[in-house]
Amino acid sequence: MHESPSIRFARTVQALGVAGRELGLEVPAFRSPPRLVGVQRSIRRAPGATLVAVVVRGRPWPAVQADLIEGIIATNDLRAEAADRVRAQLWAAIEPTAVEEEPEGAAPVPPAPAEVRDAA
Repeated sequence: MHESPSIRFARTVQALGVAGRELGLEVPAFRSPPRLVGVQRSIRRAPGATLVAVVVRGRPWPAVQADLIEGIIATNDLRAEAADRVRAQLWAAIEPTAVEEEPEGAAPVPPAPAEVRDAA
């Protein structure tokens, strides 16, 4: 059964919201499409709120997912290692089957602390 882009977007946003809150992150509001013409993703900040808008239609689904995840990373001003850890955990939350076993000899990625903002 084929899921509509709107339903797929809503399910993904919901899963990312749950995962982000479990990590102690600020979770932005999401919408589609952006109000700005010609952009794939926009971020609008206001006191106490952030809105991430992404184009869904006509784009590869992994690109949409990546924009949603990067919106959470940007909202929380995560950098370097903290951003990498959170990014991996958010991907795992929306694509649990995409996370394969580590190649032999590879170091596992440690989980992000609950307060990742302090590490950024």
